[in-house]
Amino acid sequence: MRDYQNINMKKLILIGRSESGKSTLIQALRGETIHYHKTQYVGYGDFIIDTPGEYAEDKHLGGALAVYSYEADVIGLVLSATEPYSLFPPCIVGMATRPVIGIVTKCDHPFADSAQAERWLRLAGCEKVFFTSSYDHKGIDAILDYLKGEEKTSRGTSKTRRSAKA
Repeated sequence: MRDYQNINMKKLILIGRSESGKSTLIQALRGETIHYHKTQYVGYGDFIIDTPGEYAEDKHLGGALAVYSYEADVIGLVLSATEPYSLFPPCIVGMATRPVIGIVTKCDHPFADSAQAERWLRLAGCEKVFFTSSYDHKGIDAILDYLKGEEKTSRGTSKTRRSAKA
């Protein structure tokens, strides 16, 4: 795993239901030891905004996610590969004013259905979907590269994306 602590990265807000793996994913992205942590409030970190799942689950709190998303450069819709349903309605990405990526967590779970989770995220409007396992570190570097502005090409070499502001 590479050290991203001192690199200027895009700020990512993670949105998903309770127990979808947002906090565990954050620990993996930061290179921390994985341990259970229940998010009780919106947490601003170095390059990540962590949101409680209840904000996505409750229509009275959902509007706050729109407000918090203005603090981010990228919105990450998080869906566990073990989910029996998706909270994200079709084409919800069209309402966002930031790029939106899909993140499938728990891909290493014995009952994972990563393909179904991907279909739900693509139906929501995510064009880019990352598949992750926080415990075996699958997909973590790909997300970090994306936030840094680099992506791997089909040949495995890095390409730096140019900002529209430049």
